[in-house]
Amino acid sequence: MDKSTLLEWYRMMVLIRRFEERCDELYQLEGKIKGFLHLYIGQEAVAVGTIMARQEGDHVITAYRDHAHALACGIDAKYVMAELMGKATGASGGRGGSMHIADKDKLFWGGYGIVGGQIPLGVGFALAEKYRKSDNASLTYFGEGATNIGYFHEAANMAKVWGLPVLFVTENNKYGMGTVIDKASAVDSITKKAAGYEIPARQVDGQDILAVYEATSAELAEIRAGNGPRLLEMMTYRYEGHSIGDRTKYRTREELDEWRGTNDPIANLQRHLLENFDVSESDLKAIQDDVQQEVDAAVEFANESPDPALDSLYDHIYPEGGGA
Repeated sequence: MDKSTLLEWYRMMVLIRRFEERCDELYQLEGKIKGFLHLYIGQEAVAVGTIMARQEGDHVITAYRDHAHALACGIDAKYVMAELMGKATGASGGRGGSMHIADKDKLFWGGYGIVGGQIPLGVGFALAEKYRKSDNASLTYFGEGATNIGYFHEAANMAKVWGLPVLFVTENNKYGMGTVIDKASAVDSITKKAAGYEIPARQVDGQDILAVYEATSAELAEIRAGNGPRLLEMMTYRYEGHSIGDRTKYRTREELDEWRGTNDPIANLQRHLLENFDVSESDLKAIQDDVQQEVDAAVEFANESPDPALDSLYDHIYPEGGGA
């Protein structure tokens, strides 16, 4: 990859990290964000590396840990932040909050609050594209814990039966809520579950954005050639708890420090840039400072935005202008 592309990826990963850190403060210290909050810190290379590999026309749908995917799809940080604060200027008009950010113009269908519920919807997008005879694909994200329930198995089965252009992206961050994978799953790899449906699958180092991008590009090329569905199991790690109310007492400080210290996705890309390109520490610091200004501006925009009007409470429930 050329230097300018990698610097764009670096900026997006830093933006996601800073955005999520600020969300943590706004929730816990300032009370500006309500409800649930699922942070993506530590997994940035997965969302950025996969979404940078998609083409215009590809669909993206994910679970409730969705801020990073929204930003990577190109939704402005100020609209994402406004949504988190429940403001009328938010990406979903303040009605979705943290778990239901969406933008139909960018074919980002959200955040979905029910565990695994987005998986058959992602397959549905792929079915629509097959009917259209397009070469577009559906990137459907979920955690490893979601593969223990029926949604995954039913959707995987039909995707294979119909040969649909869907790329299943399992973000295996080791813990489904507070339960480590080998305490909840009969097999230790999601690729083995895909094999039960004869879906080609492989594991990828989810902390290496280059590996993520290359694997995603290769699988999407196979899908566009008519060889879908496919599955990628991204081996990653979340530094924070499952949600804001989970302080990760079920894992050791040594485990967390090991991941942060030796396999942080942003540090990995930063090291690659410094060692292989004409990039200096000051260049990266300038990007970090610019990102911080963007996050600060997003918070200011959200703070100054109005709440949804009370008389709009029943808007967007039924389609408007349609006949019986």
